[in-house]
Amino acid sequence: QVQLVESGGGLVQTGGSLRLSCALSGRTFSNYGMGWFRQAPGKEREFVATINWSGITTYYADSVKGRFTISRDNGKNAVYLEMNNLKPEDTAVYYCAASARYKNFLSRRSDDYDYWGQGTQVTVSS
Repeated sequence: QVQLVESGGGLVQTGGSLRLSCALSGRTFSNYGMGWFRQAPGKEREFVATINWSGITTYYADSVKGRFTISRDNGKNAVYLEMNNLKPEDTAVYYCAASARYKNFLSRRSDDYDYWGQGTQVTVSS
C-alpha cells in the first residue's frame, strides 16, 4: 500500500518562503506522477502543481506560477514544493498526491490521483 507523508509546513510572514516535502513508501516512486493540492478553511481543495514521473514536465496553477516550484528526487522517493514570496491567501493545508494513471501526463484534477497524504498546514501571516 502506498503511503505519503508530508512535512515542512509552518507559520511564515508575508513574503517568506517554505519548502514542503512528501515522502512516498510502499511502491516504486518513479511509477507515479505527483501533485500538490491545498485546501483553505471553508473552501474546496484546489490544484497547486504537478510533475511527471521523470521530473521533466511540470504544471502550475496560475495563482502560484512564478512563486512555487515543484521538483522530485526519485532516488529519495520524494517530491518537493518550494514556495517563495508567500501571501496570506496561500494559507491552507497542503496535500501531496500520487497518480499511477498520470505518470507521464499531467493532471490538475484531484480525482485523477490515487493516493493522498495527511496534509501539512501552511499559515502566512500578514
